[in-house]
Amino acid sequence: MKKDLGVKPYVFPMPVLMIATYDEQEKVDVMNMAWGGICDDNMVALNISEEHQTTDNIKKRMAFTLSIADTLHLKESDYFGTVSGRNVADKFERTGMHAVKSARVDAPIILDYPLTLECKVVELEHTVNGGFRVLGEIINVIADSKVLDEDGNVDPTKLNAFVFDQFQNGYYKIGQKVGEAWKSGRKYIKKTK
Repeated sequence: MKKDLGVKPYVFPMPVLMIATYDEQEKVDVMNMAWGGICDDNMVALNISEEHQTTDNIKKRMAFTLSIADTLHLKESDYFGTVSGRNVADKFERTGMHAVKSARVDAPIILDYPLTLECKVVELEHTVNGGFRVLGEIINVIADSKVLDEDGNVDPTKLNAFVFDQFQNGYYKIGQKVGEAWKSGRKYIKKTK
């Protein structure tokens, strides 16, 4: 039996994405965000509130990096989503994490995360419902060698990524491969003569 739950943002899994930017004083700011993702082969979309320090930084620098949070840095990643850079001047420094300036975009690369997308802003959009959308072009992807397979490709089982659970506000580790994309469902493709 099915039960109506009303209007809820129930999509699972929700990625845990870490947006890193610089403020006007070159200070690193990192925000934990789940409302975004890939929207084309070389594009990402972020849906964020304009009240965030990160939003101000993006508007001024027109660049950001987007990292995949890993379980090794779960506490730091959760902290980045708990406090605002507007209220905590040493937000990034408190975690003991490390950053370097990207050579490609005007944003920091958080060295502790295993996978980072360097992005430049191509569009800022105020949506009808009062939201704010950032469309970013992926300029480059940087991966730690420890998450690559023998062919130099990212091995998702080595990322130790986790996802956000909007049902009960939890985090869940991912990584077990259970099928092959564009192959597992082939038995349903009808053969034509």
